Amino acid sequence: MPHPAENRLKHVTRRHFFGDCAVGVGAIALNCLLREEGAAAKIDPSDPLAPRPPHFPAKAKNVIYLFMAGGPSQLELFDDKPKLRELHGQSPPPSLLDGKRFAFLKGNETLLGSQRKFERVGRCGMTLSELLPWHRKIADDVCWLKGMTTDVFNHGPAKLFMNTGFNAPGRPAFGTWATYGLGSESRDLPGFVVLQSGPRGPRGGASLWSSGFLPTSYQGVPFRGKGDPILNLHSPDGMTRDAERHFYDAVKSLNDARFEEVGDPEIRTRINAYEMAYRMQSSAPDLMDLSQESAETLSLYGAEPGGSSFANNCLLARRLVERGVRFVQLYHTDWDHHGDAANNLGEAIEARCREADQASAALVMDLKRRGLLEDTLVIWGGEFGRTPMGENRETPGRDHHVDAFTMWLAGGGVRPGCVYGETDELGFGVVDQKVHVHDLHATLLHLLGFDHERLTYRFQGRDYRLTDVHGRVVEEILA
Repeated sequence: MPHPAENRLKHVTRRHFFGDCAVGVGAIALNCLLREEGAAAKIDPSDPLAPRPPHFPAKAKNVIYLFMAGGPSQLELFDDKPKLRELHGQSPPPSLLDGKRFAFLKGNETLLGSQRKFERVGRCGMTLSELLPWHRKIADDVCWLKGMTTDVFNHGPAKLFMNTGFNAPGRPAFGTWATYGLGSESRDLPGFVVLQSGPRGPRGGASLWSSGFLPTSYQGVPFRGKGDPILNLHSPDGMTRDAERHFYDAVKSLNDARFEEVGDPEIRTRINAYEMAYRMQSSAPDLMDLSQESAETLSLYGAEPGGSSFANNCLLARRLVERGVRFVQLYHTDWDHHGDAANNLGEAIEARCREADQASAALVMDLKRRGLLEDTLVIWGGEFGRTPMGENRETPGRDHHVDAFTMWLAGGGVRPGCVYGETDELGFGVVDQKVHVHDLHATLLHLLGFDHERLTYRFQGRDYRLTDVHGRVVEEILA
């Protein structure tokens, strides 16, 4: 009798979790499928989000990614440059601009010194501006990456690059790779949840939390900030809990029969989505009820029950990881400080900092006091930085900059109170301890217990990974 894999040759998407898979036709293809049969034991198709062990013991079990969409200006927030203030209004050295590309600069712009006051804080001596008073409280709990670089200088592609390791749609997000590799500890909530705040959604939209070519069970699920996290989650009037259970069971039977016939793994995704929705009818109201939190905790975050804000989302993120959700990503807009009326280095950046400073710091402080920071990795940053040159617009502003910007990490096996990376005296480029986006991804996966070169997925005859063919683990920032 032929092995069951033979009957699935035309249906199975080639994939693997560990090791390599041979490429070929005929017997080689069958051999590949047989090897997948063994690998399939690691990912139960009936429960793709079941918890799984990583390659080696992990320091981080959960991730909260605070994404400041638009590109926060490191020169107004983190990277004090007295020399830039001294040379304010002068033309930059031509050697700095040779061969460089920018989104909006025309070549006649001058250097723009920051008007913000900076101070060294904490034992680590990190420089922070007056715009981030709450960040001073966590200076020694955070690892500051001041030498970040990226490859892409336009918002949509740069957000994709930071989130998926590639600058075009179609690749799995970091949160997708994490839930694909580890599953989730939560049975009643998705493994990868997305929360949004600010005046609009991030450029790139759903492709930023897409599953790409991975099964859609691992894609990010956007939650609304208040009320039902997902529209139409509650049952229609007149539908009892028992009647709804019978309905789901009937639909599952039909889907099971169809899966046996065609073997499409997305049918399993559909089954699991129905089951998750049924369970979330009970779990979601409890999750969203911030009135359960103490007045002191609400005040710490600046959160308001029943509202929708970045502060509320930070508190929801803590509640989500407490409930076993593997990956929570918060997108907060708009940090695009070009120099127009709505996006500038004056009131606009002040408003963004008022919205994000307290809640970001409160999240780290709250996780720490609850004993959750040790195995929860917190990430803060945008898709790129801002130029030392100003733009010729109505108010002071800066263009997109890929050669130097700042991010920070906390918890989950990262060295606290570490300042890593140094830029030149104008803040144009990194002169020491550079961290490229691929290096960041490799390091984050390492903290989750993965060798970034082995966490792969076979698609269209090639083994894909988050770091593509690049990336090194930045050992120096590991605890």
